[in-house]
Order: sequence, then structure tokens, then C-alpha cells
Amino acid sequence: MICAKDGLPSGWCAATLNDVYQIFGGGTPATSKPEYWGGETPWITSADIEGVRTINVRKYVTDKGIENSTTTKAPKDSLLVVTRVGLGKIAIIKEPTCFSQDLQALVMSDALLVPEYTLYLLSYKLQFLKYQGRGTTISGLTKKQLKDLDYPLPPFNEQHRIVAKIEELFFELDKGIESLKTAREQLKVYRQALLKHAFEGKLTEQWRKDNADKLETADQLLERIKQEREARYQQQLDEWKAAVKQWEADGKEGKKPSKPRKYIPTVLDESESLNTHIKSPDYIWANFSELLFSIRGGTTTPPTDEVTENPILRSSSVRNGFIDFDDIRYLEKEGLKSEQDFVVSGDLLFSRLNGTIDYVGNCAVVPPEFPANMIYPDRLYCAKLVDTSLAAYCEYFFATPMARKHIEEKAKSTAGHKRISIPDVTELPIPITSAGEMNEVVSILDKQTSVVIKNTEEIEINIRKAEALRQSILKKAFSGLLVPQDPDDEPASALLERMAIEKEQAAAKAKKAKAAKKKPKTTRKITRTAS
Repeated sequence: MICAKDGLPSGWCAATLNDVYQIFGGGTPATSKPEYWGGETPWITSADIEGVRTINVRKYVTDKGIENSTTTKAPKDSLLVVTRVGLGKIAIIKEPTCFSQDLQALVMSDALLVPEYTLYLLSYKLQFLKYQGRGTTISGLTKKQLKDLDYPLPPFNEQHRIVAKIEELFFELDKGIESLKTAREQLKVYRQALLKHAFEGKLTEQWRKDNADKLETADQLLERIKQEREARYQQQLDEWKAAVKQWEADGKEGKKPSKPRKYIPTVLDESESLNTHIKSPDYIWANFSELLFSIRGGTTTPPTDEVTENPILRSSSVRNGFIDFDDIRYLEKEGLKSEQDFVVSGDLLFSRLNGTIDYVGNCAVVPPEFPANMIYPDRLYCAKLVDTSLAAYCEYFFATPMARKHIEEKAKSTAGHKRISIPDVTELPIPITSAGEMNEVVSILDKQTSVVIKNTEEIEINIRKAEALRQSILKKAFSGLLVPQDPDDEPASALLERMAIEKEQAAAKAKKAKAAKKKPKTTRKITRTAS
């Protein structure tokens, strides 16, 4: 320990955690022994500590459980620090408490150390340790590493002043962050309301009146799409026939060209319950499949991390309204099965499989500009619309509460993942009106949601700034720059002397208790009888 050096103010000492605390670990009583559990002493694990401060006790141990295990009872106002899974969690206990081997207890008299000062100090230091200052997460901390942590020790009275100032500033900061988070949630609610109104016909009500004599009806749109689908399939069929003739003329060398599969949409049976969602007679309900030319999953060829000329998207690449073309892996050339495995502008991609329900069924349009030779895997569905001008309208609809509810109800669990099938997507009812009005819906939503996105981004920036300010406050606090020093305060060196004495006394007491805990060995007397 060094006093009044290392850039610390006069009266402070540069110590280590081991200089100022008695540090010991915990243990777990045998879970197979019911008599060890259900007592009056709290017993906690890392899972019971939520971040900093909060403890949710779920289990209690008996005196017998404590006596017959390596767990230890830490006194009131001790700090418990998670050093394994959940590194960075820390809390002050408000009653004598036992704990598991995932934690370490820090014990010292509250007449020498203010527990909250250590709480803030460790929450600050452990964040740096957790990410090692380089973004690489570490999962745990050894007892020695914990003991060797730097501990800038101020005079006792200054500890109180520092804690009071931190909590005053954090109170104001937390109020600001809470307001930002509330505003963020309000923007989410507004966006959902905007989507709801868009597909009820409310957003375009006046536009529809102004253009009533220029628009095709929804039925006319569906009939036009049906005719275009038939015409495109006939074109594919003619091209296939020509390819087969050429194949035969070439002596049937190579694989025979595959006959195109005809996509047959399912037609929606009208439902009265659906009509309650539409506020305009110009809208009708149709199955999403009625807008499609085809829908299929991508290649099943396993990808590689080796960079090739054939990038392939991941399932996580597709989010609602956005495709991350940097979230990719690669395929070998021979891994390509079909030209249909490539995405083209105007395609709708759906996330078919994901570990989180929030991402299953995410939908996004492939934009006009995207990386060349982009392939999609079997974890994604690619839907090709007959009229690609309706792609953005469909993308917005799949983000509505109604569509999300449908997807989440249809999703099934497989090996820890949530998945949907093609019918779960194609049989979703979608409100249809004229192509002109649907494009106007998209135009309005683009303008309105861009404002929402911009405001949300600004909120996120301000939240990050607030968190950075929190770290700046703590840095000043532990450098002696947050509150003024008082020359009349007892110096920290005097505290360290008394701490050393208290630690020695505690060690002697623990040694005595450990000796008493050991059971004396018993010997069995053997009596021999004369033969």
C-alpha cells in the first residue's frame, strides 16, 4: 500500500482490495439432503443478483446445512461479488447470508469502510475487467485477481461525501435515462398505431377520395396478378421445352433440364371477423400466396468462413425492414445448386428459423442495390411477387401486430429454435386495395417511419451518452476529483492500520471456528477372545 502517491489526493492511500477487506468464498450444501434446506438463512447464487445492488433470494439453508458444507455466512453489510458466470454483478447484503462458490464475500467493519463506496468502485472496475478494455469478454476472475484489484482509499468521511455525490448525480441521470426510455417506448407504440391505421385504410382516406375514378379495384388487381402469373409460367414452360429440344439435339449430354413447377396459390375463404380490421369498403382480404409467383427455401449446402466469390446470408441477416448484407458466410462454387438460390431486387426474404421468437418471420425486401452473387440459405424463405412494386407494402404489413401475432402463434419449437413453414407465411391474410393506393400507403409510411427511426436513433445516442457520463462520474470519484478534500479528515493511512488489526483478529477467529468444526476422530476398540 502507498499513501499520498500515484496521483491521489493528500490523505488518500493506494491500496489493494486485499489490504482493506477480508475475502472468502462460498459453497453449496448437498442438494440431496432435504434437512440442509428450508431454514432461515438466505443462500444466494450469481443468478440471484441482478446487476448492481438488487438481490432476489430464492433459497434458504439450515444451520445443519451450513455446518456440513463449505458455504459460509457473511455478516450484514458485506459485499458479495460474482466472480464466475455473471462477472460484474455485485450487491450489499442486509442480513447475514450464505452464498455459492460463484461468489466472493468482502467483509470489513462499516466503521472503517462505507460499503456503498466499494460497491460503486467495483462496479466501475469490473466493467473494464470484464471486457479487458479491448471488447473481448472474460467469463471469470480468480480470487487472486480479485485480491490484487487497485483500491484508492479515501478518508472515511470523504467516502461518505463521495457516495452522497454519486447518488445525487446518478438520481438525476437515472431520471433522464428513464425519460428517454419512455420516449423510445412511445415511439414504438406510435409506429404500431401508424401501421394499424395504414392497413385499415385510414392513412389514405382522403387520397382515395381524390383518386377514386383513376384506380383499379382490389378484385381487378388480383385478376391481373393471376393473369401475369399464368403468362410468366407459360414463358418458363416454353423456355424449358426449347431447352429440352436442344438437350436432345446435343445427344442428351449432361442432366436433362428440370421442368418448371407451377405455383398454385391458396384462395382465402372470406371471414367476417377479418372485416372488422378494415375501415374502407375499397379493401378486401386475400391470402398472401395470391400475390406470389413462387416461394421457396434456399440452399442446404453448408457454408464456410473461407472467403469465396459466393457470399451467403445468415438467418440473422434478415430483420424487419432491413437486410444486413455484412452478416454473411460463403459457399464453394460447387456448392451452388440452382440459380434460384440467388436473391434479386424485389424479392421478399423471411427468417424461417431462429433461437428467438422475435426474429422468426422477420421480413425485408431485397433493395435495388445489393452485393452481387448473394445467395440465401434454407433458413430463409424467398418470396417472389408477381408485381414487385407491392413488395414494400407487404414488408410493412408483416411488421404489423396482426401479422406478428399470426407468425408467433404458428411458430413451432425444434431443438431450441423457433421455426415457421411456408404455409405459415403464404396463408396469412393481407388487406388488398388498388396498387396505386398500396404504393401511396408505402409513401406515407416511409415518411412517417423515417421520422420515428431518426428520433429513436437520437434517443439511443443520448442513452449511450448518459451511460458514458455515468462512467465519467465514477472515474472522477475514484480520482479524488468529485468532491473537495477536508484537511481535518483522519487520513486513510490510519484506517489501513486499524483494518490490518481487524483482519488479523478475524483470521484468528475463523481459524478457531474451523478447528471447532472438525469432528474428532474416533477409534474402535477390538476385543480378542481366547481360543
